[in-house]
Amino acid sequence: MTTTTLTGKGLEGIVATNSSICYIDGEKGILSYRGYDIHDLAENATFEEVCYLLWFGRLPNRAELQDLGNEMSRQTEIDGRMISLLRQVPRQAVPIDMLRTMVSALSLFDPDETANQGDANVRTAIRLTAQIATVVAYFDRLRKNLPLVEPDRNLSHAGNFLYMLTGRRPSREAERALDVALILLAEHELNASTFAARVTAATLSDMYSAVTSAIGALKGPLHGGAAESVFRMLQAIEDSGDDAVSYVKGMLSKNLKIPGFGHRVYRTEDPRATHLLRMSRDLGYSKGEPKWFEMSRAIELFINREKGLNANVDYYGASTYHDLGIDLDLFTPLFAVSRISGWTAHVLEQWADNRLIRPRAEYVGPEYPQTYQVEEERRAA
Repeated sequence: MTTTTLTGKGLEGIVATNSSICYIDGEKGILSYRGYDIHDLAENATFEEVCYLLWFGRLPNRAELQDLGNEMSRQTEIDGRMISLLRQVPRQAVPIDMLRTMVSALSLFDPDETANQGDANVRTAIRLTAQIATVVAYFDRLRKNLPLVEPDRNLSHAGNFLYMLTGRRPSREAERALDVALILLAEHELNASTFAARVTAATLSDMYSAVTSAIGALKGPLHGGAAESVFRMLQAIEDSGDDAVSYVKGMLSKNLKIPGFGHRVYRTEDPRATHLLRMSRDLGYSKGEPKWFEMSRAIELFINREKGLNANVDYYGASTYHDLGIDLDLFTPLFAVSRISGWTAHVLEQWADNRLIRPRAEYVGPEYPQTYQVEEERRAA
């Protein structure tokens, strides 16, 4: 029996759908949202503007941006029953597991949950984007036995997340740094979690189910967990007393992978890493604690010279998130706080022209047909 191979392993290089949301040129290091270059957005836009762009296909005018910001701020508050549920989560729970469960639970308190059409889906996208940030911040406060901090409607989405998480109003530098980080992570075409969301949405399930699927995919260390691996490496270097390059040489001698380098799509520098490098440097020096950046930079230069590999978005993201006061095990949930905007944009796009996603597999098992009688004779022999 012969078949024609139509797919690459892991669907590499396979075009699975048409989309107007994100364009990537891995050879040239180009990433754009709806035609806007990521460098332009990172330098000039806010996360709220990027959300509007992803959901509606264009940048908002001043009134539209204000309306979206007000609605996101209003929706940041979560139902008291959700807070009660959060209090029941074991304090030692893995945060991304908590988030996956809580997103599913949020659907129970969404007045639009059963509508699943038109404007109701947009309202759900806004609500989910606002409330995921609250869930992450509240869980962290509860597990540390700290009082919950209610959102401040005068702060941006990024500022509110830091405020609810730390209990302190962030500096303008910290607020803008997180705002840019959220922009950089908001969308990235058909990555594993986004594809998982679209597969679920294509069955005409609801948005909460699609996002829960996405979070399940994000949990994997080959996807959303990479920044955490990078910072664990930096901590191990600090604890060892070795200099960074010597430590990494030791890892390479044992054939260990250096986290934060290389990318499935990019063959040049990940354009998002450019901005995170600068933020890691600026935050580190402004705090008087540049060691994480300096270690990261030394390793990057060595790996680039020796292996020809470039840093990806997770590499400098690790030290940036740490300098913003975000705990190590919240790095992956932070990814979700941003990528929820892209996930929901893809769900909306999938429903706008839906067809059930049902690929085929190339069969490589025993030759057809096998017969039960022959198998019986074999077992009796």
